[in-house]
Amino acid sequence: MDAVPPVGRDDGSVNTTREPARRGALRPAAADAALGGVVALAILVAASVGVGPVVTAAPRPLDGGAVALAVVVVAAVAVRRRYQVAALILLNAVPVAWFLAAYPGRLITVAPLISCYTLAAHRGWRWGLAAAVPTATIAVLTIRVVAGDTTTAGVVPEAVLLVATAASAGAAVGYHRAVLAATRTRLLRETQNREDRAGRLAAEERLRIARELHDVFGHTMATISVQAGVGLHVVEERPEQAREALTTIKKVCDEGLIDVRTILGVLRTDVTSEEPEHPREPRNGLHRLADLIDTAAAAGLRVDLDVEGDPRRLPAPVDLAAYRIIQEALTNVLRHADARTVRLAVTHEPSRLLIQILDDGPGVSGADGHGTDGHGIDGMRERARALSGRLTAAPHPDGGFEVRAELPVPPRR
Repeated sequence: MDAVPPVGRDDGSVNTTREPARRGALRPAAADAALGGVVALAILVAASVGVGPVVTAAPRPLDGGAVALAVVVVAAVAVRRRYQVAALILLNAVPVAWFLAAYPGRLITVAPLISCYTLAAHRGWRWGLAAAVPTATIAVLTIRVVAGDTTTAGVVPEAVLLVATAASAGAAVGYHRAVLAATRTRLLRETQNREDRAGRLAAEERLRIARELHDVFGHTMATISVQAGVGLHVVEERPEQAREALTTIKKVCDEGLIDVRTILGVLRTDVTSEEPEHPREPRNGLHRLADLIDTAAAAGLRVDLDVEGDPRRLPAPVDLAAYRIIQEALTNVLRHADARTVRLAVTHEPSRLLIQILDDGPGVSGADGHGTDGHGIDGMRERARALSGRLTAAPHPDGGFEVRAELPVPPRR
């Protein structure tokens, strides 16, 4: 096995505690050494007790040379994963030396099969084939030429078949490992993609809730501020008008609280168990446009509404976005424009919804046209972009400040 690289941490540092990794790397090497020991012992035992046909007429008794060749088998098998080609050469050389020394038995020819299997399993069938051809050739030459034996001619096809089987088995195992690795990689990638998608959905949900809360609180507080100012101004001279201002404040507060409860209800729901493509929305839309106009009128702002086209039931995201854009635009007028009249035009077209809000103020809607908090018009733009629409907000050439929004309306199925 290759050396174990340093283990990286999430903070970019290197984990110097690598004992578990070292132990994991040593396990295959120890297993290979044990396998080599078992093979070498089996070769020596089979040769000593005469298991299998004897391929030489005058076999030589086992001695230190046979033991040395067995040790070479152990060493070659122990390093077969790290030094695959070298192990193949050694394990093919051992049978040649074994038969040249006239040691008994032919079980020694099994040792090269291990190396053929290893090359095919680790490097693919081409390497397995490249290892099988010389291994089979050496086995045939060793038995028929070096040993000079004619009574065991039938072992030649068996040797070739064993070599082919070992290489095929290694290639099959290697392919199986590759499939498992590819499957594992794909599953990890899919898991990461799901986690990334869940993170994006959570971020989008937080941004959506932030926009909703901004619009609700901005509109509510702006209306309360205006009505409270009216009430303080007329509380002594015109108490009935002050009462109307307080009534409007209560109505706006009640509506704002309902919206806030609806928005916060999303937070109580596990978004992972819901369909993320259909988040729960506050129940606002253009059907509540009259309430917005009445609230603005109570604050002293006249809104002239002009609806063109054929009003129809809009998809919930488009309906809510249109309502929030108009709400935020009227809130900005109340807070920053110093205007008395607003022209609100809503045009229903077959494939889009057009909104125009034009006030008669001096042409500035808050600092840099964004409102004092810097998020009002940005939030409206984000709402339009989220629906593949667009929104512009700028002083009008003829005076006043204009907000124009274009929201695509998908065809009904």
